[in-house]
Amino acid sequence: MAQNRNSQGRGPSQRQLRVGELIRRTLSDVLARGDVHDPDLNRHSITVGEVVMASDLKVATAYVLPLFGQNADEALAALRRNAPELRHLVTKGMTLKYAPALKFQLDETFDRLDDTRRLFADERVRRDVEAADEDDDEL
Repeated sequence: MAQNRNSQGRGPSQRQLRVGELIRRTLSDVLARGDVHDPDLNRHSITVGEVVMASDLKVATAYVLPLFGQNADEALAALRRNAPELRHLVTKGMTLKYAPALKFQLDETFDRLDDTRRLFADERVRRDVEAADEDDDEL
């Protein structure tokens, strides 16, 4: 059985990265302009942090977060409800063999950054990091 490129621990291909970034920018523009005819969706200011493409470029997973993280579930439901229209608007000007299906997930990057900051602010962790730096200086 053939294995795909990413199952061996390698990262995404250059093509996946380029197409993902193009879709991210286009999706951000579509959402900012309010091109979708859904007042529930247009009520939210949504940030598209990243778009990850499947290896066959047929599925695009967009990691999104509404402004200040407020009403995230409501915004995510509106995006999922309007996915076919968003797919059409995003891929309208692109020259791809397939128009990728759009999937939406909440972007938890900012939450992880806050957790990391809190962790490094802990006195015990700071003391351990300083001790490791001193050990490195001795080498």
